[in-house]
Amino acid sequence: MNECIIRPYRAGDEAGANHVCVKTGDHGKDGEAYYREDPDALGRIFVEPYLAFEPELSLILEDPDGICGYALGTSDSHAFFHRYETEWRPRLCARFPAPAGDPGSWSRVQAVYHGYHNPDYYCPEPYAEYPAHLHIDLLDRAQGRGYGRRMMLQVMDELRRRGSPGAHLGVSILNKPAPGFYQKLGFRELIRVGTDTDGCIYMGLSFRASP
Repeated sequence: MNECIIRPYRAGDEAGANHVCVKTGDHGKDGEAYYREDPDALGRIFVEPYLAFEPELSLILEDPDGICGYALGTSDSHAFFHRYETEWRPRLCARFPAPAGDPGSWSRVQAVYHGYHNPDYYCPEPYAEYPAHLHIDLLDRAQGRGYGRRMMLQVMDELRRRGSPGAHLGVSILNKPAPGFYQKLGFRELIRVGTDTDGCIYMGLSFRASP
């Protein structure tokens, strides 16, 4: 099994990171089959803005076969979403029109385009305790080997260094293994939103209370 390296983001990593995003884009499972018409649809929301706005909090996992994971973050979610709203989203909406018709008939790509036009900027409360947020995805070949934990700890150490009091993250309710991974890092459930089939679990970690 190939060894991986954890390294800072470099310009040109976008394509490889977007590939990881779509390969984990079905609630943690391979979503490539659902996004063949536009494989970068998810990455334009969940990867590229972080690489553009927060490169110092963007880690890349790579092995000889290429990029196989990333850990991304921002220290101030409200500020990040403000930049996304003013600098990023207008270009997405100009390039990708909102889908029309019955949402029940939309493809997953069309549903993502709807998200471009109707963004979700939800942050769990108390915001002052968990203003940072994190996002991590690894391909199957990199999972279960400790890399995800190491990457999360590196990003959280940088957030602590910047004086952040804590961080939150969102987990698809259908991604059953993910909450356990985050719990081992010290995250606890804050709130659930949505439904049992299309909901999100928000988890938080206070840096003041953790080593």
